Amino acid sequence: MREILGRRRKILFRRTGRSALLGAALHCATEWQWPVLPGVALGPAGRQPAGARLGLGERPTRRCSCPDPDCVVPGAHPFDPGLLAATTDARMVRWWWTNRPTAPIVLATGGRAPCAVSLPAVAGARALAALDHFGVRVGPVVATPTRWSLLVSPYGLAELGELLHSQDWVPSSLRFHGEGGYVVLPPSQIGAGRVRWERPPAAPKPSTPSQGGPAPSAAPWLPKVATIVDALVTASTSTPDGGSRLAY
Repeated sequence: MREILGRRRKILFRRTGRSALLGAALHCATEWQWPVLPGVALGPAGRQPAGARLGLGERPTRRCSCPDPDCVVPGAHPFDPGLLAATTDARMVRWWWTNRPTAPIVLATGGRAPCAVSLPAVAGARALAALDHFGVRVGPVVATPTRWSLLVSPYGLAELGELLHSQDWVPSSLRFHGEGGYVVLPPSQIGAGRVRWERPPAAPKPSTPSQGGPAPSAAPWLPKVATIVDALVTASTSTPDGGSRLAY
C-alpha cells in the first residue's frame, strides 16, 4: 500500500512540474504578450560518473536531444520548431506543451518582446549588487547556474550600435539578446540546471485606460538598455584598484 501511495505522489509531482511549464508559457504569451516557443528538451542522462557512484556529489551528464552530439547548451535553445515560430497564440502554446510537457520555455527576444543583457553567473551576481548599490532599478532577471540575463525593453540594432559606440569600453562578458535572439525562461530545466527568477517580474503600476483607448498592458516593467549598460560600465570601472567588478 505504501508503495502504491509513493508512486501516486511521484506521478502527481511530475504532473505538477509539467503543468507549471504550460502555465508559465501561457502566462507569458497571453498575459504579457511575450512570444514563446518550446525549446529542445534534454535527452536521457548519460553514464553515471564514477564520482557519483562513490557519493562524491557528481551528477550524470544530460545530453541535448538535438542532432548535435557535442551541443554546448543542452536543452537551452530552440530547434524544432525554429525561432520564427514563436507566438502569443494560446491555442498554439497549449498544443505545444500538451505534446511536449517537459520542453523549456524559450522567449524570442526583439521586436515588441523584451530584449536582454546577459553575463556569466558570477559576474551577474556582482553586477546586480553594484546596480543595487547605485540605486539603479532593474527589471526581471533570469538566472541559470552558468549565466544571468537582465531583461530590458525592446531595442533595435541601430540603437544598440550607437549605445556601444558612445562607450569608451564595454565589459567583454556582456552578451546582447535582441532581434533574432532568445532567452530561456523559468521554470525550465536545461543541461546546466534549473532556470529561475533571480528577480521576479514586477507588475506595472496600475493606470486608468483612456476612454475608448486600449486597456493598459499587464506586462512587467522593463528598464531601457542604455540605463543598464551605462550602470554596468560604471560598475565595472569604478573599483579602487582599477580592476573590474564584472571579472569572473
